[in-house]
Amino acid sequence: MKSKYTALVAGANGVIGSSLIEYLLTLDNWQVIGLSRKGGQNSDRLRYISVDLLNKKETSEKLQQLTDVTHIFYAAYQDRSSWAELVPPNLTMLVNVVEVIEPVASDLHHISLMQGYKVYGAHLGPFKTPARETDAAHMPPEFNADQQQFLEEKQKGKKWTWSAIRPSVVGGATTGNPMNLAMVIAVYASISKELGLPLRFPGKPGAYNKLLEMTDAGLLAKATVWAATDPRGANQAFNITNGDLFRWEELWPKLAAWFNLETAPPLPMQLQVIMADKKELWKSIQEKYNLEGHSWEAVSSWTFGDFVFGWDYDMFADSSKSRRSGFHEYIETETMFYKLFDELRNKKIIP
Repeated sequence: MKSKYTALVAGANGVIGSSLIEYLLTLDNWQVIGLSRKGGQNSDRLRYISVDLLNKKETSEKLQQLTDVTHIFYAAYQDRSSWAELVPPNLTMLVNVVEVIEPVASDLHHISLMQGYKVYGAHLGPFKTPARETDAAHMPPEFNADQQQFLEEKQKGKKWTWSAIRPSVVGGATTGNPMNLAMVIAVYASISKELGLPLRFPGKPGAYNKLLEMTDAGLLAKATVWAATDPRGANQAFNITNGDLFRWEELWPKLAAWFNLETAPPLPMQLQVIMADKKELWKSIQEKYNLEGHSWEAVSSWTFGDFVFGWDYDMFADSSKSRRSGFHEYIETETMFYKLFDELRNKKIIP
């Protein structure tokens, strides 16, 4: 029986893309095509295409035969050293995908764009909270805004629709992701335990008691598909979060307890500095506990950890628009962390 929908997932191996694919394959009426530079393992209803989306010629050659695509889920991301440098590659990749697929996919329904709180200026410093989808834009450069503007202009007069999905920090259990906070905490805790140390919060002094929120990757996948298939999601932006708020001062001791660790007063530390010499220690931990041989680089997200733990201002948005529009899933953030730690342990990534 032929599937009703064909999803094209750009950024298929990231924490967001991989969770989206996993969820789509639980739904009977979807075929999935995953795009990434590394490719992936094909299976029933899923095939991967290895492609460099920055290369327009290669993108055209490899994607122009995908005439049956009904939904584009864009979650690809290229990191750069400055905010301005983020714009050209991330806008180019989206443009390349859309400009190849849209002319050949006659039954294109929807294009879903994955964004984040950079739309609200969260990366620049303290911003208005709770952030809402109707908040004013900020001074560029900002690739999220440029991507959305491109889709809005491209969609005019077309039958397909778009949505912009705005999660907070995403919690997932994939390796090789530069923005994986659950991995940061899990590896940091495992090393602390091996060294016989308490688990200290390493962030800025003011970050320990500020309000934050997160977004579970599985919940995000459900919200993304909902917005792409429900008429109420058409041509809209949505904040998607777990549905609760937390402060590290309350949650941190609970996470430490999961690893059977004590805590000690917070001590500001740059993780990317103090973890620079821990590669050999991690190899010894892998051997001692018979863990999978993932490279140190694959489990290291220290720069991102420093970024998140440096938020000495509130970091949360109003996600009620999605609930008013029909999406009602939620998960407790504490429970999310335990679930992810369990998954990392079951995958033998951490001891």
